[in-house]
Amino acid sequence: MTKLYFIRHGKTQWNLEGRYQGARGDSPLLKDSYLEIDALAHYLSPITFQHMYVSPVRRARVTGNTLQHDMDELQGYPIPLTIASRLREFNLGKMEGMKFTDVQKRYPQEFDDFRNHPDHYDPSTIQGESFPQLIQRMTPTIKRITDIYRNPTDNILIVSHGAALNALVNTLLGTDLHDLRKRGGLSNTSTTILETNDVGRTFSLIKWNDTSYIKRQPDATDMI
Repeated sequence: MTKLYFIRHGKTQWNLEGRYQGARGDSPLLKDSYLEIDALAHYLSPITFQHMYVSPVRRARVTGNTLQHDMDELQGYPIPLTIASRLREFNLGKMEGMKFTDVQKRYPQEFDDFRNHPDHYDPSTIQGESFPQLIQRMTPTIKRITDIYRNPTDNILIVSHGAALNALVNTLLGTDLHDLRKRGGLSNTSTTILETNDVGRTFSLIKWNDTSYIKRQPDATDMI
């Protein structure tokens, strides 16, 4: 069974400040995030990975490159890494860079629907990307990966973003659009594992939002 390990990027300054980042907004990883990526590398080091696919957005690229470096030191070989543009975060338009509290005041409907009602979320006012648009964008990359890596022992790392991964993973599991948020959010530097035994036609969930390797207790600013 091919296993896909979905990693959310390390915690950033804007995560800490409660700001939307999105596909175009960005901020640096916190100093402690590098320690948490190293802890993730130790957690993953017993596993042989065939490839790593990484979002082009800087916070994800830095997470992926750091993870690749740390695992190279632990395992003695570099995991091949590909930047995959379709793995970028939601385009959140006018909300990017804004604090959650300010978005809630200025765009209350969009704020609530994005978090709680994906099937009602209409991003036209904020000039953003809808859930169906994001799913249509990201899914072909997963299908391509599972078409390439068909061996039962293949393990693939995918480094991306909290909201995007939440929508993508739940869709791969067959979850309806209105229920995409039912499993809760994904924490920074978390690991979610899916497996497929039919070349990506169906998936089963092995782990959701695992942060057991991180010493501190994740708080509300880690989750999206």
